[in-house]
Amino acid sequence: MRILISQKTPSNLNAYKALEEKYGASLEFHPFFLIEPLSAKEFRRQRINLPDYTAIVFSSRHAIDAYFKLCEEMRFKVPETMKYFCTTELVALYLQKHVVYRKRKIFFGDGTPQSVAALIGPKHKGEKFLVTTSAESCNPPVADLFAKAGLDVTVSVMVKSVTQDLSGIKPEDYGAMVLYNPFDLKSLRACFPQFDLSGVALISYGRGIAAALKQEGLTPAVEGPTPEIQSAAKAIDVFLSSK
Repeated sequence: MRILISQKTPSNLNAYKALEEKYGASLEFHPFFLIEPLSAKEFRRQRINLPDYTAIVFSSRHAIDAYFKLCEEMRFKVPETMKYFCTTELVALYLQKHVVYRKRKIFFGDGTPQSVAALIGPKHKGEKFLVTTSAESCNPPVADLFAKAGLDVTVSVMVKSVTQDLSGIKPEDYGAMVLYNPFDLKSLRACFPQFDLSGVALISYGRGIAAALKQEGLTPAVEGPTPEIQSAAKAIDVFLSSK
């Protein structure tokens, strides 16, 4: 069976090669879309003045890169007093690419909006927060929680999703597809509007894509993450074992 995975080829293929050997399957990687930073011109349309903010909220590494790229383009030197609130430790650690981690005020949650909001407490209530997001998700849940808590919060789009050219792919050649993001589905629909997705097994890895599929009346063959399925490779394993 050929399985199409809507991601760039990872640097470590060991888990996927093990699946190919175990099941005799062919796993192929091809990103359905790419995340790109906004240009300074695009960002200025939001009429947001970066120096006004004393704290920033990141939920992805892409947003971190985009923020510091914009700061450079707009000649804004990020002050050492800036406070960084991240959704996970993994995202927080990525800040090391741009700042001296141990010298900055960096906080991280457990991946839920509630955990990030809980980090504020009385100590940080006086900050002016900038919540970064993508063009496709312009109202992140954490921003609502901040607003309900009476915090000074502004949502700023930092990145955008760009559909990739999928013309070299024949979707009918695959027995299954692994989708991660609602934009994967959007790209698939845009490139192959006549293709019947009900004829292919869809493996979803991410809450957003699972919900998007169900909204279209499509039932994922396997859903993750779950306590038992902690990686996309495991989701593929579960799917192939059922066959």
